[in-house]
Amino acid sequence: MPIEVAAQPLAQGSVDMSNAIARSRGRRIMLGVVALAATAVVLAGCRASTDTASSEDKATGKGLVIGWSQRGISGSDWWKTLVDGGQAEADKIGAKIELLDANGDTVRQNADVQTLITKGVDVVIMNANDPIGVGPSVQALKDAGIPLVTVNSNLDPSLVPDMFCYVAEDQVQTGSLAGEVAATKALAKFGESAPVKIVGIGGFPGDVLSDLRWNGFMKGYGSVMSAHTGVKTTTLDMKYGEWKPDKALAPIRDVATANPDLNIVYSMSDVMNGGVVQGLQQAGLWGNGVILASYDGGMVSVKEMMDDPTGPLQATASNQPWDQGATAVKMALAAFNKDQSACPDQTKYIQTTVVTPENAKDYYVAGDTYVRAKQ
Repeated sequence: MPIEVAAQPLAQGSVDMSNAIARSRGRRIMLGVVALAATAVVLAGCRASTDTASSEDKATGKGLVIGWSQRGISGSDWWKTLVDGGQAEADKIGAKIELLDANGDTVRQNADVQTLITKGVDVVIMNANDPIGVGPSVQALKDAGIPLVTVNSNLDPSLVPDMFCYVAEDQVQTGSLAGEVAATKALAKFGESAPVKIVGIGGFPGDVLSDLRWNGFMKGYGSVMSAHTGVKTTTLDMKYGEWKPDKALAPIRDVATANPDLNIVYSMSDVMNGGVVQGLQQAGLWGNGVILASYDGGMVSVKEMMDDPTGPLQATASNQPWDQGATAVKMALAAFNKDQSACPDQTKYIQTTVVTPENAKDYYVAGDTYVRAKQ
């Protein structure tokens, strides 16, 4: 049974105190309500940038908010061009890019993706710093229902099922373009029966990029030389320059010194070309007796072939970072619209080209750092 307690009359002082307490409590409650309302407004404001456009508008790109988690930008014209191409495409369709730079730190990149999720972006483009290390980000995006497009850097196969599309160049195919030119130039320069000795310089022992680019080069070279059985080709062990000109100099100098009959050098990144050229010069091989082919489509290489069309540099296979960035944004829009037909195999290879002295003027743009697709 409930216990009933008789109400006791309060003294006047107690009444006044009770009223004061009630008024104070009321003010605190009111202040709390105001604070909660203000917080709600702030939180609403955080999402305002992503929610102002309707789904119908975003389906066309207008108002679509794309989070871009970039593995690095500082010190790399290639990565800067990649992002610039994406921004240009976003501007074209009316989308907004929220860009965060991980600066080569996978832990930071995972934190960046969490930030983008908190901001409520519609889709994320990721240039992954580590193919397996970004696993937490891939899972977090999946849990949040935010589609993922990767560009330039691939994911570990275990993570691919949770990705909408991977945008890159086909490195074997692109490398083969340089190989075809090198073989054709070698036939013209050395004849149908002269021996040819080739060396390639890549990044690091065992890295996938070097293997793909080398295999592609030799595939293209072989496709031309298969019809010229009188040419005997010797391939030397691959050298490595860590993708840096200063690191490429010594390996090329040493191999050129040991092989004065070296005919073709394949540099797997234009970035290393400065060291490659110095190495060949120091070995006394820079000149009419050697052919240099490279990979990246750097505008410096294009300009060199324009200025010296008969010089050693005769080809640069272009991987077109601007076009990769622009295509990544196109795939981001397709991902928002759940249009898997835009990337049916979860891989979208851009159309690449090879620049030679014969077509260098067609691709040269003074203000650009890398070749773009011809408009």
